[in-house]
Amino acid sequence: MMRLVSLDHVVLTVHDVERTSRFYQDVLGMEEIIFGGGRRALHFGHQKINLQPTDVDHSPIAQEQVPGTADLCFLVESLDSAIARLSAASVTIVEGPVFRTGASSPILSVYIRDPDGNLIELSQPQDVVIASDEREIAKKAKKKPPKSNS
Repeated sequence: MMRLVSLDHVVLTVHDVERTSRFYQDVLGMEEIIFGGGRRALHFGHQKINLQPTDVDHSPIAQEQVPGTADLCFLVESLDSAIARLSAASVTIVEGPVFRTGASSPILSVYIRDPDGNLIELSQPQDVVIASDEREIAKKAKKKPPKSNS
């Protein structure tokens, strides 16, 4: 049975790679990296976003190459710090702060747009854990405690 482990990277189709890269570096603090034939990506934590121009010349690519169609959510340590950084960079918050449901906990989010119009959600996890799937609870219950060496 195949089991997915994590998301490695996302590819964003963009109108202007330089402009988009500057935004993600200057506003969100990502680091630009160059790879494979001069292609550019943005790195943060253990993830990266590849930037792909609309006139890309390699294959395979997504069937439809349309800038501004992504909706990405990034977790931040402090939403107050993120809001302050957005304000300092004169980036408009289009919504928030609002509570949402994240992948592993409730989140408090603000929404902005990147230069291509992609919706960017910046979210701070809340100190509440969403109840686990019943299958995970059952798996944990079947595990036997480790044997004692004494």
